[in-house]
Amino acid sequence: MREISPGIFVGTDQRGANYGGIVTDTGIIVIDTPLEPTQAKAFRDGLRAAADGKPFSYIVNTDHHRGHILGNQFFQPTRVLAHEQAWKHMKGYGDNFKQRVIDSFKKAPEIQVQFTDIQIIVPSITFSDRFDIIRGGRDIRIIRVGGHTPATSVVWLPEESLLFVGDAVWVDQHPYMAQANSKEWLDGLTFIRKLHAERIVPGRGAICGREATERMSQYIRFIRACVRMLHRQGKTKQETSATLMREVASWFPIAPALKSKTESQIKQGIGRVWNEMDKAGKAKDKAAAEAEEEGGED
Repeated sequence: MREISPGIFVGTDQRGANYGGIVTDTGIIVIDTPLEPTQAKAFRDGLRAAADGKPFSYIVNTDHHRGHILGNQFFQPTRVLAHEQAWKHMKGYGDNFKQRVIDSFKKAPEIQVQFTDIQIIVPSITFSDRFDIIRGGRDIRIIRVGGHTPATSVVWLPEESLLFVGDAVWVDQHPYMAQANSKEWLDGLTFIRKLHAERIVPGRGAICGREATERMSQYIRFIRACVRMLHRQGKTKQETSATLMREVASWFPIAPALKSKTESQIKQGIGRVWNEMDKAGKAKDKAAAEAEEEGGED
């Protein structure tokens, strides 16, 4: 945890997503919570010490994925705030979800043993487009941008020109796109750039500026263009993934230990975009057929 602006703290070097804490005159607002229990507790205690024991006022979850929400239980009692689609997903997280979390750490038993009592703290406050918190001398604006997930939201502090963007931006890493809408993601990145933030806290990777959003847009546009071309050539989803894998993988470094996981993630992203193109193609064909039928009736 480090302080990047007076009373604003971030963690960018832990497993899972980045997270933040904003100290106000009346309490602490947490932006996403660490995945591992020991890290979540350390972040909680560090924020309390930095805020002279002030209470936690809100937790803002920028989406519903485990890397953003599992640590919620260690910051209670407080109110959790997230997009309504995040609430929809999180209220369904039962025993199967919890077991998948535990199983994901089979190769790290020292972490796995920490998950003895997973509690899912579901948002008690939801929003559809935007939610503003004017509290304790802070102006904080939570805005849905979608793209990465239907729930993905950013946290904008205009007075500090600081923007927490959740997993809308990944720095030097392949983004997870299995639940993405790539067109909406590009629109969200355009919106982020229009805020002209001086500093951006991404969902993964180091604090950055506008250049990281541009690189993210280039990556998504590249995948969309390649997938569109291959889809028009009649390639299946599997054929498209196999054709593009090597070229897409070259965009960002891949740690040897994460090679298999990252390649699977890339395939999921390509497949997701292929589904988008396929759906759009079918809709276009349907519209053309309907227009032809209407023309035949005249």
